[in-house]
Amino acid sequence: MSHLDNIFIQVRARLQSEGVKLWEEPYYSEDLGSVEGALENLAKEYSNIMGFEMCRCKFILTELQENALRKLAARREYSSTGVATFKVRRIDKHSGATMVDIKCDLNALGSDLQAAIAEKLQLPNAEHVKCIAAGRVVSSNASLADQLLRNNQQLIVIVGDGDNSGEALYERINRIKADVQAVVSSQNRLIEMEDQNGSPVFLPPAENRALLIGLGFSEKAHAAMLREDYEEALLLLLEADQSFATCDSQFLESVDNYALLNLDIVWCYLCLKNVTQLPDADRRLAICGRNFRRSYGENFERLYSMKGKACPERALIMRLQLLQGVVMFHQNRRDEAFERFEAANSLLRELKINGDQLALLVEMGFEPAEARLALRSCSGVNKIELAVQFIQERRRQLKDARKQSKAERALQRRLMRSNANDSEWVNPRSVCTLTEMGFDGGLATVALQRCKNDLPKALELLQTEADVLRAALPRNRVPSDQDKLNQLLQLGFKEDNSRVALENASNNIERAIESLLRAFQSEDELKETLERVSRMAGIEGQNWDGPSTSRAPTAPPSPLIEAVLKHARSEIETYKAYERFNADISQNDMDYLDLPLVQEEKVLHEYLNLLQQ
Repeated sequence: MSHLDNIFIQVRARLQSEGVKLWEEPYYSEDLGSVEGALENLAKEYSNIMGFEMCRCKFILTELQENALRKLAARREYSSTGVATFKVRRIDKHSGATMVDIKCDLNALGSDLQAAIAEKLQLPNAEHVKCIAAGRVVSSNASLADQLLRNNQQLIVIVGDGDNSGEALYERINRIKADVQAVVSSQNRLIEMEDQNGSPVFLPPAENRALLIGLGFSEKAHAAMLREDYEEALLLLLEADQSFATCDSQFLESVDNYALLNLDIVWCYLCLKNVTQLPDADRRLAICGRNFRRSYGENFERLYSMKGKACPERALIMRLQLLQGVVMFHQNRRDEAFERFEAANSLLRELKINGDQLALLVEMGFEPAEARLALRSCSGVNKIELAVQFIQERRRQLKDARKQSKAERALQRRLMRSNANDSEWVNPRSVCTLTEMGFDGGLATVALQRCKNDLPKALELLQTEADVLRAALPRNRVPSDQDKLNQLLQLGFKEDNSRVALENASNNIERAIESLLRAFQSEDELKETLERVSRMAGIEGQNWDGPSTSRAPTAPPSPLIEAVLKHARSEIETYKAYERFNADISQNDMDYLDLPLVQEEKVLHEYLNLLQQ
């Protein structure tokens, strides 16, 4: 941010506080245009009061007047024609920001706005244009009015540049979206939610899916942020935000993930040097601040009492205070901004680590991220020894929590298969609790369904109405059909598994096949099955990665074999989607706390210098 931008903020704020309207007399006349003498007098007055050079004040006043006149003209045009004017800022890391005015009817679709922007910026494909308005990606299939866009609104446009060309960015975002959807939809539960201690988090299926999709996008966005690809990161974070929006708002504001999402979005705004989204940044930081206060205490006293003053969460608090200061600076709340910057600077000094100590821990075989977090979490003379103990204890806690939750996860999978919809969803942890108390698992499930997962009420129901619950238990399953069982055995599936699959599927053989394939624990098992069944169909030489397009004329595949091939290919593609998704994701569960704080320190010093000018 330049010294001129600093003056611009202060002059604009003074004009607003004094109610000066540069588009009216004495500064502007409809007949004469801009009145130079009046602007010069105002520039002299402000330069004396504020201590800036008169020529710079005059330049800024002239620019502010021109901006005001453009907005006034746009309002008049909108009143007479209904055509809105948008101030569009294209983000470009190499050539800087490009600002253009785009005109478009508010009743037009988002795709029409994309086309107008592509034409103005001479871009070959309008589909690659991503517009962001008030913290949301503009949908191409809905009208601008329905998306609450308005005349004179400022938009960000991301199209990619350099290696990150518009086409490459567009295709990569679509590939990530498809992979996240495939991984989350997989019945193999390729990704699951855990709390900070490694214990599973169970939610109703629809909400669980929406949160997992949002978290998937957030993880890929975080990987992009580590590459300093903030364009891709911002688009993915806004996709995550859209997914989170379908979840219960009270739940969202009670977990850290949503707070961190909003914090990351504002950090991307800053790194892309975009102040046009200032109102959205202010709103998102308020959400993050509320969440942190609820989780950590008003002055973080709850956090410090639980984890000590040297907890790694301070890095998140430091970034929040820094971003709050930046927003306040641009709102010309300079005293408040200075207080936030001072608080951030104090935390930054506490969070700095000794480079030699970090290098020593890495030489001992620890990952840089866990070493950095450990050093920030320990204080005292024997810091290296304490850091090693911290890492080992953290690993042990995760191992114990995941071992303890294994039974809960297995029960969750069974319940997910047996519950047809959200209204029948049962929290597996509650079932485990009731079975540990001596109640039958089936009765416990029915009781929890009737009580909508209220554990005390379910317990009371089990104690007082066990006979009623027993009568509501599902009838005995239909035994497996022997002919269909033989067909599955011929395809190479194990007898016990095949029998259970048929019984669970009420002898629907295609559903049984799907269940059997999803029960495989690895991609290799799926490939072996695919190759075996392909040989049965006489298509051994066919590439199993591609679609089923060729068959040996002497042995056409039966509908049953086709079902195996279809489901097996689908499952393999899901595994491949997971491999792509997981390729650049950190395996460190506390990675979100591992902020090197190098960029934060640079931004902090930049804004502190601006406050002193």
